[in-house]
Amino acid sequence: MSGCHGPKMRMDPGLHQDKKPSWIKVRLPNDPVFWSTKSLITDLKLVTVCEEAQCPNRWECWGQGTATFMIAGEKCTRACGFCAVKTAKPDALEQDEPIRVAEATRRMKLRHVVITAVARDDLRDGGAEHFQQTIEAVRAVNPGIIIEVLVPDFNDRDWALQMVMDARPHIFNHNLETVERLTPLVRSRAKYDRSLAVLKKAKAMVDGKVATKSGLMLGLGERREELLKAMDDLLEHDVTVLTLGQYLRPTPRHLPVVDYIHPDQFAEFKEIALEKGFRHVASGPLVRSSYHAADFRPELDILEDVEKTAPVHGLDLQPEDLPIPQARTAIVRGSVA
Repeated sequence: MSGCHGPKMRMDPGLHQDKKPSWIKVRLPNDPVFWSTKSLITDLKLVTVCEEAQCPNRWECWGQGTATFMIAGEKCTRACGFCAVKTAKPDALEQDEPIRVAEATRRMKLRHVVITAVARDDLRDGGAEHFQQTIEAVRAVNPGIIIEVLVPDFNDRDWALQMVMDARPHIFNHNLETVERLTPLVRSRAKYDRSLAVLKKAKAMVDGKVATKSGLMLGLGERREELLKAMDDLLEHDVTVLTLGQYLRPTPRHLPVVDYIHPDQFAEFKEIALEKGFRHVASGPLVRSSYHAADFRPELDILEDVEKTAPVHGLDLQPEDLPIPQARTAIVRGSVA
């Protein structure tokens, strides 16, 4: 583990292509909804992967009033070479975080929420129970909302994974991140085969009544045939939704960008993936795991089954009982660079 100083470089930094091509453009915020969303998240003391992972789409998504909530703190126990989330000893779980996330989804009037988390290898269950509690809190406050989770591998502990699946998310996302050959260089502690197994087991645990999703970053030096094999491997493990995006280097301490993939190439890979059998594919330079997540609707095939069997528990604390002030847009606007 590398502490707070970023991951240890394990690829030749001389491979890095520093000059970004013209198609890598990030739109700066100009929508008042962006500031309202920012203010709300600040008031509820929540963490979003949008900010922690320096997602290039956060201006667009927040401008639309959507966000991906990152639970279980902002300190990860792993030090993946691509990730901007800091590595450090995590803090204790906040017991009221599930209800705060639920309250945020209620205020934002979300119809689709994405819940993710840092890897918590310090916890026996890897944070699985916290996922379960958050899913159930969101569903109790927002009946009918589509719930997508983007989870770590829980160190392949089936009983932990079962806790998440017992809460019946509609969409289960676990990213493969890269091709098999590059996995030891790119991902900390994670294993290619383990990630595939987690995706397959998650679906089996609910008799196939969940949409399974995974994503890969391109531009790390993968070969075309390796990417196509990764697609085949995901399909063999019952994954139906695929995201492909360009890897962008967060800091000079992170892995180099070996190639910038042209948008035409991303379009070709989308067609190939659809021809291979994926139901839904998002492929483009700025595509990330939860980019326009609500647009795919992969849950439609299993929606009725999930709603029939999803647990709904009463909450000891209702959102309106929380002593949370209204969003102060002007204050937050002045504090954001």
